[in-house]
Amino acid sequence: MRFLGNKSRMLQNIDSVLEVNNISGGVFCDLFAGSGAVGDYFKDRFSIIANDYLYCLSIINKAKLNQSSTPKFQDFNNQFGMDPFTYFNEKEYVADSQFFITNNYSPKGNRQYFSEKNAIKIDGIRIEIEELYKQLVLDVNERDYLLASLLESIMGVSNTTGTYEAFLKIWDKRALKDFVLNPIAINESEINGSNIVYNFDSNQLIRRISGDILYIDPPYTVTDYCSAYHLLESVAKYDYPNIYGKTGRRERTNDKSRYNRKELALKNLEDIFRQAEFKHILVSYSTQGLISIEELVSLCEKFALDRKVNVYKFPYREYKNIRSSKKGDNLNEVVIYFQKDLDIVRSPLNYTGSKYTLFNEIKKVLPKHISTFVDAMGGAFNVGINIVADKVIYNEFLPHTFNIISLLLSSEKEQIIKNVESIVNKYKLEKCNKEAYLKLRSDYNETKDVYKLFVLHMYCFQNQMRFNSKLEFNTPIGNCSYNETHRDRVYKFIPRSSECELLNLSYEQIDTSLFDKEVLFYFDPPYFITSATYNDGKRGFVGWSADEETKLLEYLTDLHNKGYRFILSNVIYHNDSCNYLLAEWIKTHNFSIKYIDNVGSKNSRNEVLISNFDWRDT
Repeated sequence: MRFLGNKSRMLQNIDSVLEVNNISGGVFCDLFAGSGAVGDYFKDRFSIIANDYLYCLSIINKAKLNQSSTPKFQDFNNQFGMDPFTYFNEKEYVADSQFFITNNYSPKGNRQYFSEKNAIKIDGIRIEIEELYKQLVLDVNERDYLLASLLESIMGVSNTTGTYEAFLKIWDKRALKDFVLNPIAINESEINGSNIVYNFDSNQLIRRISGDILYIDPPYTVTDYCSAYHLLESVAKYDYPNIYGKTGRRERTNDKSRYNRKELALKNLEDIFRQAEFKHILVSYSTQGLISIEELVSLCEKFALDRKVNVYKFPYREYKNIRSSKKGDNLNEVVIYFQKDLDIVRSPLNYTGSKYTLFNEIKKVLPKHISTFVDAMGGAFNVGINIVADKVIYNEFLPHTFNIISLLLSSEKEQIIKNVESIVNKYKLEKCNKEAYLKLRSDYNETKDVYKLFVLHMYCFQNQMRFNSKLEFNTPIGNCSYNETHRDRVYKFIPRSSECELLNLSYEQIDTSLFDKEVLFYFDPPYFITSATYNDGKRGFVGWSADEETKLLEYLTDLHNKGYRFILSNVIYHNDSCNYLLAEWIKTHNFSIKYIDNVGSKNSRNEVLISNFDWRDT
């Protein structure tokens, strides 16, 4: 198929990258599947997820991935006594007002994408395929196979240079040949597992799927594929769209490509890498693409395990059109491979209300690009530490919590472990050893040593950090203790972003004027309608009251009015209670809500993520 970016000539090179990196088996996702060459090639070894935003290409992918060989067309043969290709090629059609291609894309419609004779044949076959499907003469796989064959056969008689952005003023010899419906070629091999084909925006789909290998072959150039293949889209859908202009393009609403402009392409690829729940990621790109290979590799490194990225270059012949690169330039197709770091970093500080278990849900609503992520009520820092951004700011008002996180981020990991284990051994701390625990608690209240507070927190009741009016730690002993899990968390407690700043301020004291409009503020306050100890006002600090809730909501409104983006974690309903302040505020400003149902095992608590933006518009 003459399709921009077709990877038929690159298949063995892609395969070699998999082999070199010992990647085999599992679920292989072709996120920008195009004409389906990659999925078809690998369908005997992997379960394939294929996706393309163009409906016509999703049909071609279905034809290739949902069957291991050419369909038998048994019912069709029984009814007509011949195979459908012989039938359609022998049949003659008479055009009428329903023949959309003839009336719009042949000389009859004052355009010459096709000769009138060929346009009539295309219309007749397309209409009859659908009628036979509705009459149950064709099953869905047979219908898709015939439609895919029609789409590919059309390319052979199109009076164009390869795309449908314009037709030729002088008839090409190819376009004057009689149209013949030929069966589309597929890899005739056994299908390994179940395959599925989507027709979605890639950035939306990536939030819904997971697997082992993600293959990304995004558009490289300024060409808009929706415009380039508008005519094939109309044949596939046959939906009689409104068309406009000399070329008869489909009337468009929100389907403009976000990959044919460099800045947008980078943001959308960043979003795909962030959201991808796949261990292995391969990216096909061109050395003459909109994004330089160096920039693309740099982006990949932010999400790669140990920031390790491999680049493989292969010579490749460029498709030429009026916007192609200069003649004589060397073109290489590049396959970039990295293993994504899928681990979610968990804070060594066990903290009531921690968002560690909810991070993947929070991640789904993040904008496509984040310049600075401000974890404004950072707590144990389970959210901000996992964010990939140009910069992350951890802010925590409570000095005790702040001091522990600061220690964990600024000190050598080995030294932290050494000091913690020294305290555990010195005080002979054990689970439920009340006497040893009270001795440590007494010494901490005298010395205010942050290491002692950190160890106390490991052994105290439900890991609750409570203080009396004198700011003395007063939480009783619990049923927890220091263990290998704590050691592991300390070692892994490293921010995903290369730059991290720590602030010990009230959220209101953060100077918002320092940030650009691609900053994201994240707030995780105490939940007003819950009865957790961290918002009861008994820690030596002010509790979280209706006044505090109102003050925060007013602050967020001010951020919104200034053009800054925010996400707020909260609950609207808890058991039989409702946070009417929050509910009314959301309604008034028409903010977005993402529901995360049934958090917690004992109480009915429906967490929500409230944002003043839609990630799709970022």
